[in-house]
Amino acid sequence: MALLAAVPTVSQPPADREPFEHAAAEFVAAQRLNADRPEARSTLGNFLARRGLLSDAEIEYKAALRLSPQYGPAAINLADLYRQLGRDGDGETVLRATIAASPPDAGLHHALGLTLTRLKRREESLGELRRAAELDPDRTRYAYVYAVGLHSAGQVDDAMAVLKASLARHPTDRDTLLALVSYSRDAGDFGTALNYAEQLARGAPGEPGLTALIENLRRQLKNPDAR
Repeated sequence: MALLAAVPTVSQPPADREPFEHAAAEFVAAQRLNADRPEARSTLGNFLARRGLLSDAEIEYKAALRLSPQYGPAAINLADLYRQLGRDGDGETVLRATIAASPPDAGLHHALGLTLTRLKRREESLGELRRAAELDPDRTRYAYVYAVGLHSAGQVDDAMAVLKASLARHPTDRDTLLALVSYSRDAGDFGTALNYAEQLARGAPGEPGLTALIENLRRQLKNPDAR
């Protein structure tokens, strides 16, 4: 149901429209039966958002947060809705209020970091992205995004250190390895870039593009001026 919600009714085969609308009505009714639970209100908000009913989705997310001010998923989804509406300032307000009401929550800090990035408040953003990576080191995405932020801020050594620490915990993570390849190559360290590319290939044999990447790095290692 969640996946189909994003498909406009007019784009569905005519024979499927009535069954879908019936199923959608049953789904909404089921969430309404549990309207005293923040999970149900947030789930309904997600469904409505996918259907493009953003104002109705906002109502449901806010209702979820009234029921449980520390309910992180509703705050994150509401902030993302505000992103779509160009209201990142409102998203920041929601996320900060939920952080204040919650136990430490990596997802909330990560979402706030991304919001602050869009608001062009780089130092605050990096602080939140760092906090997310520290709170949940098993989520490689948090470390990766924090490292990308550091690199964009010109803190290349710090970015590399974050990626290497994450790689030590998750030695086959694709995004981490690709970032290490890219940043090492940009620094002219083709040997290190090649090592990371070969490590990536061992974990993903046959992946399109890796063979060409490795061959290119070998050429650059032999002749740094080659491209």
